[in-house]
Amino acid sequence: MNPYLGGALLGLVLVAAFWISGRGLGASGAAKSVVVTGVKTVAPAHVEKTAFYQDYLKSHTNPMKDWLVFQMLGVVVGGFLSGAIAGRLKFTVEKSPKITNKIRLIFAVLGGIFFGFGSQLGRGCTSGSALTGMAVLSLSGFLSMAAIFGTAFALAYFARKLWI
Repeated sequence: MNPYLGGALLGLVLVAAFWISGRGLGASGAAKSVVVTGVKTVAPAHVEKTAFYQDYLKSHTNPMKDWLVFQMLGVVVGGFLSGAIAGRLKFTVEKSPKITNKIRLIFAVLGGIFFGFGSQLGRGCTSGSALTGMAVLSLSGFLSMAAIFGTAFALAYFARKLWI
């Protein structure tokens, strides 16, 4: 998709989220709801003894009913359907021909872990902290976006061999 059209459509989705639900977008909230529910199911005794889970469950009586969980489910299903309709569904690892699949997957997992950790430190992921923050003209939203892009530019030189 044309990136300018995609950006405009994303902006419209953000406006619709504010209009329909009264709040912006955010993927890390959905992931947190799924993790908390999973831990509560598997290890309820641990949840009873941990302050984080207790605080979270006070404000989220049933985290799986949070609309962000359904939003992320829609993103996954929509991405799958989009790939199927366009004939792009295949198992492949996008990488540079200079590295192995194993190295590429290791770096992808590490990147995901760092981004997940960072989203918790920053109290939100890119969509929640940066996009939604900027949409409400929050200084922290602009700082988050600057930090995300600045870090990406600073580290691109070191990660370039994963792609070129």
